[in-house]
Amino acid sequence: MRIVRYAVPIFYAARAVSAESTRSPLSPTNIFAPASTPADAISGLSFLVLTVTGAIFLAVFCLLLWALVKFRERPSSGRGEPAQVYGSTQIELAWTVIPVLIVVVLFLATVRVIASVQNATPPAGAVRVTVIGHQYWWEFRYANSSVVTANELHVPVSDLAHPTPTFLTLLSADTDHSFWVPRLAGKTDLIPNHPNSMWIDPHETGLYLGQCSQYCGVQHAKMLLRVYVQTREQFDHWIEQQSRPAVASDPVDEGRRTFESTACVNCHSVSGTVATGKFGPDLTHLMSRDTIGAGATVNAPENLRRWIQDPKAFKPGCLMPAMGLSDSQLDAVTAYLETLR
Repeated sequence: MRIVRYAVPIFYAARAVSAESTRSPLSPTNIFAPASTPADAISGLSFLVLTVTGAIFLAVFCLLLWALVKFRERPSSGRGEPAQVYGSTQIELAWTVIPVLIVVVLFLATVRVIASVQNATPPAGAVRVTVIGHQYWWEFRYANSSVVTANELHVPVSDLAHPTPTFLTLLSADTDHSFWVPRLAGKTDLIPNHPNSMWIDPHETGLYLGQCSQYCGVQHAKMLLRVYVQTREQFDHWIEQQSRPAVASDPVDEGRRTFESTACVNCHSVSGTVATGKFGPDLTHLMSRDTIGAGATVNAPENLRRWIQDPKAFKPGCLMPAMGLSDSQLDAVTAYLETLR
């Protein structure tokens, strides 16, 4: 059974938003501006529920107001208590049948949306990505390719005439997480030893922000993610670029030598080198990403150097330790990582 939540929890806004997203008139996390079929279905259901419950609220409020005005006590009226009605079959049927009908309508509408979202069949040519939640970052592995990246998911835009959705297999490497990009789909949980799935078919190119929406530890609020929706040509070019090994550097280069002689290689991978760790993000194309630390800060050389020096300065409680490098070693390793594009 898939575990999907359609409630709207408090959302921590992503702090590292590109200039492209800040120019947009729409919030990148606006659930009422759906840009994908699953999100559109959930938004429609939300408006239906708000309309029905709003009408109920308005009716009850008006009845209460009418009763207060009509039956208020007037000193000069001399009237006693108004006539009392007991055992009215009509009233009892009304307050039983009408709520039951409302609940049935909302139940059937909800079931329809859940079924349409969960039972979708992947068409030929659908992009498949395995999403693995870690404390506190995201790993993305693209099927039928060697592409592995972190925190920034790239997908092709889906043409309504010829849909090309992206199907996500959701796994957890440690504790409970939840994948949520408000404008693209409902939040879906990642449970250890319980594979889950979801899909998106973005109709517009651009940047969409999301994050883990299930409390997973002290840095849950900074477990951010970014979805880049590109044209098919841009996406294919990105896949081709990400499939390449790391740009070869001089094996005696001080930065590479320092990187490969420390515990960095036990956690991180860089294709074409001795670094084959799986515990931390793959760094093969690190500098092609806009952020580091799962959106904790912008991926700039000065931030990268400080991140290596003391990750907890950006993300207190993160699992990456400070390596205790000297200033010269920090400069050398930063310069080496800047070549990984």
